[in-house]
Amino acid sequence: MPVSDDQPHTRTRLPVGEQSVYQSTGRQPRPLRTLLTVLLVVTLLVVAISVANRDKPDPVGTASADQAATPKTAATAPSGQLPVATASNGIGVGHPHTDQGAQSAAANYAVALGSAEMLRAEGRRTVLATIADSTSQAALTARLDAAFSKETLAKLGLDEKGKAPKGLTFVSRTVPVGTKTTNSADTATVVEIWCTGLLGLAGPGSVLPVTENWYTLTVTMRWTGADWKLTDFARRTGPAPLPGDQQAATAEEITGAVQDFGGFRYAR
Repeated sequence: MPVSDDQPHTRTRLPVGEQSVYQSTGRQPRPLRTLLTVLLVVTLLVVAISVANRDKPDPVGTASADQAATPKTAATAPSGQLPVATASNGIGVGHPHTDQGAQSAAANYAVALGSAEMLRAEGRRTVLATIADSTSQAALTARLDAAFSKETLAKLGLDEKGKAPKGLTFVSRTVPVGTKTTNSADTATVVEIWCTGLLGLAGPGSVLPVTENWYTLTVTMRWTGADWKLTDFARRTGPAPLPGDQQAATAEEITGAVQDFGGFRYAR
């Protein structure tokens, strides 16, 4: 027999724990649904931005191309190729057949030409055998032998073999400050090296204290097929900056510095 709708309705209230078990799972709680909606919108936006930017040029690549076209590096800052990885008799060799390679070779050869080894006949021949072109080596050797005569060595406080007196250290070190190519061709080049250098006798009782000097060395080189080699060189004084207001080091300090601090191989 059908039950009339006029009859009173009876509700059964379950305990709180049981309500959660029997509650319908067809509808998610509102906070969770809202979070899922936000995540979906963000994902769609990211996909849309990626698609829109897919065909645009890379700003990093564009900047690099612009910098390559108009370099902003200061002329006095280190730049270009890495130093050569090989050496002979302590001198960098195997420079690249490029303008930068020629400037690197010129800087390294300037260091060799300004070294204390050049004051000794044996050392001078070793240096020239390493850096000079074979067609120019004999002429350069004769020229430098004449330049480092007994009289010249005596003025520097050295004996006829280029040795310093006992208890003194002869200092001759060249430091390239910068290089530039003044005349370049595929098989020959002329490079100028602006240098500062140290020259003198360090030690107690020295009559020729170590002093600094500034000069520009011009080297002419030719490409031999494996490296740039020296064919000629010339030297002129300056340009020299104003000397700094510094207290000169003692003879012992200079001697220790020369013995403790090694030199460098250079690259443009």
